[in-house]
Amino acid sequence: MFQSANSPYDTISSTMRKFLLALLLSSLPVFAAGKTLDIYFIDVEGGQATLFISPSGQSMLVDTGWPGFENRDANRIAAVAKAAGLTAIDYVLVTHYHTDHVGGVPNLVATIPVKSFIDHGDNFETTAAEKKLSADYDSARAKAKHLVVKPGFHIPIQGIDVTVLTAAGNQIAAPLPGAGGANPACSTVKLKADDPSENARSIGSLIAYGKFRMIDMGDLTWNKEYSLVCPANLVGTVDLYLTTHHGLDQSNNPAIVNALHPRVAVMNNGAKKGGSPSAWQTIHSAPGLQDLWQLHYSIEGGAANNIDEKFIANPSPTADPGNYIKVSAEADGTFTVTNGRNNFSKTYKP
Repeated sequence: MFQSANSPYDTISSTMRKFLLALLLSSLPVFAAGKTLDIYFIDVEGGQATLFISPSGQSMLVDTGWPGFENRDANRIAAVAKAAGLTAIDYVLVTHYHTDHVGGVPNLVATIPVKSFIDHGDNFETTAAEKKLSADYDSARAKAKHLVVKPGFHIPIQGIDVTVLTAAGNQIAAPLPGAGGANPACSTVKLKADDPSENARSIGSLIAYGKFRMIDMGDLTWNKEYSLVCPANLVGTVDLYLTTHHGLDQSNNPAIVNALHPRVAVMNNGAKKGGSPSAWQTIHSAPGLQDLWQLHYSIEGGAANNIDEKFIANPSPTADPGNYIKVSAEADGTFTVTNGRNNFSKTYKP
């Protein structure tokens, strides 16, 4: 490199140069060769429990499924965590205060250690049942660290970038890098009555590892989805879309599904919950979608609104084996989806 006679660089000691170089390198993203972001969509029968294991080895569980059922959901989460080599979960992110998402926390902390909890703050619902749900959650997380997040916050998990898009009814104010384009799908969608429930307060997040991008919006409902991508798409596109609200038609607004332009979708439905035919059709027919995977066969969907059996982790409408779907993502954007029931896998190149 050419240096002028009076360059400040000449006055910096060799030790300081090495320090500055090390500082620069430490600020750049590092993707270890052969390391993957592993994602497990755990079957909690129409709730959510999605386990992320970063290439760094740190973990984040989004939601904890239901309480009761003889500790069914906590046991399923702990079994997957153990099989993945975890002895504790670093972060549990609670998208919102509904039983199928936060109700399993007390059982979970009694089954496997949790280091930190993340939520959007106070419960917006104040019925007696919701107050008890919140009290049980508060008690269960009392010994762990606690983070309350707002849109734009980056969850401090090493090796991946987790950006909060929505929380407590609010959303990011500016487009993410590379986003912000007009969304032509907005003009074809009608809004619904505003949703006053916790669903509309869901924490939605974008999970990125190198060029790989996945979105998880909890149970965010129709109008909130619309405002995130209309008139401008604040998010951009994703590789993997976890269907919002278990694939119910209260969510999965075509404006956001089309704007995200996912290559693959995973539906965290139960046999009797989620997989609404109209939402299934919106997702299945989304521009650019290569495949849809489902945790369960949807009874409501019937033959016309369920994917081929090899893409379904739990195809029986009555049996409850608790099979999961796993995704392994590479930094170049390649990812592989595997059905835990039959080990059927498919790899999607960038």
